[in-house]
Amino acid sequence: MHNEKAELRTRLLAERRAGSAPSREAAAAALADHAAGLAEPGQTVAAYVSVGAEPGTRPLLDALAGRGVRVLLPVLLADNDLDWARYEGPEGLAPAARGLLEPTGPRLGPEAVTAASVVLLPGLAVDRRGLRLGRGGGSYDRVLARLARAGAHPLLATLLYEGELLDCVPAEPHDLPVDAAVTPSGVHRLGPRGRAGGGVPKG
Repeated sequence: MHNEKAELRTRLLAERRAGSAPSREAAAAALADHAAGLAEPGQTVAAYVSVGAEPGTRPLLDALAGRGVRVLLPVLLADNDLDWARYEGPEGLAPAARGLLEPTGPRLGPEAVTAASVVLLPGLAVDRRGLRLGRGGGSYDRVLARLARAGAHPLLATLLYEGELLDCVPAEPHDLPVDAAVTPSGVHRLGPRGRAGGGVPKG
């Protein structure tokens, strides 16, 4: 199972790196159009700052904030767990470990994520069951476990490029599904809270 996951991660990362800058920019704009509609003004979204060849989140962060959505961003802790702080605009981001960009505002604590109505989880692929292939660091597995312990049930969504919504990804018994994948073509509802179907364009 670990070898299967590693091989798929290697292939998907290579495909992302091969993408052109204009295609990434177009994808980021389309993702913002679709994903911004997942939350209403006044709600909280736990998001993240994309780095490298990840599907871009910068336009989405600004779109959410512009709609009056409270946006939380992760702060990586020494043990790979995540603290959270509010997004206050691009000027409120600073370089951090592992090439990440993190918010500079007050830390709100790891439990802050339990107040979110929508949690955006990075990933390399999602399958039609909603099972997500992450980078292997385990940070978001902790987030999902924390949400479960708190009895919180936000919409869980992963931002992907076209072609990364797969029929099946390698999964282990502890892997928890997400509810939706957002690609440049739309929002795809998945898993037990929204059975897999075609894209549902938003925005």
